[in-house]
Amino acid sequence: MELEVRHLRALCAIADAGSLHQAARRLGVSQPSLTTQLQRIENVLGAELFLRERTGCRPTSLGRAVLSRARPLVDGMSDLVTAALAEAEAARPRGSRLRIGSTASRVIGGWLRRLRVALPGTDISLRVDVSAHALLRSVAASRLDVAFVHEVEGCPLTLPEGLEQRVLLDREPQFISLSRDHPAARRRVVELGDLAGDPWMVDPTVDGEWDGVRRVLGAAGLNPPVLHGDYLTAASLVVLGEAVAPCQPTSGPRDDMVIRPLLGDPLAVRLLLVSRPGTDIEVVYAQLEDAYRDAARRASGYHEWLLRHRSPLARTS
Repeated sequence: MELEVRHLRALCAIADAGSLHQAARRLGVSQPSLTTQLQRIENVLGAELFLRERTGCRPTSLGRAVLSRARPLVDGMSDLVTAALAEAEAARPRGSRLRIGSTASRVIGGWLRRLRVALPGTDISLRVDVSAHALLRSVAASRLDVAFVHEVEGCPLTLPEGLEQRVLLDREPQFISLSRDHPAARRRVVELGDLAGDPWMVDPTVDGEWDGVRRVLGAAGLNPPVLHGDYLTAASLVVLGEAVAPCQPTSGPRDDMVIRPLLGDPLAVRLLLVSRPGTDIEVVYAQLEDAYRDAARRASGYHEWLLRHRSPLARTS
């Protein structure tokens, strides 16, 4: 294994964050993946670069020496990429273009379709990523114009300096998906205690997802079995009654599973549209708002929730 700039960037992130957990969030990777990467780097160098303590990570003397050489290289590469992107942008033929990014959402299709109608002749591209932080970095580096991201409650996103944000929804409740045979599926609203004996499926690659679920379960005094995996796999396990999983409230109805709100809405996210300064996002935001409202209307359980909470997004016209 040869050390590359991405390895040096990881070392700098760990030192700056003071913990593997926080560094992984900033880099948009899972903590186990970053831990493995650090171990491989240390194996190459033949010594520890960080002392793992209960309060976080602290550089060893060798770690400080490596960091002193790594930072100028990482900063230099960042400057080089920024300059290259600026030159490429300046050389590109002028024409209407919109590069949008989004974390996983059932709103994306409707948003994209509306943008194509509202902005005829505009070259619109889409990037979907599980990591909100990765999308934010792309906006900051001018690789994206806007990004629609969700911020898990209790796990704030680190917004790169200079970016602007507009809140679509300050608090979107996360619902729970259950098999149709689950005893709690007969209820309109499910209590966390009803799920104490069920394995929970959570995707740890989604920024803040596992932390948010763990915080809510801990506050409720619950410690159920937890499975880590993607939500496509989660859906197949939920259908079989092998797990329950948090889900977006805009999730559409299915014949083989039910979607229910949780009592008190303990799990929630904030929905944000982030852009670079000077970007005209009025049309982009308006089409996103319309697409979200339409998705909420089609998910009857969520539409009822919005009506109960007197949200303007419950408006149908």
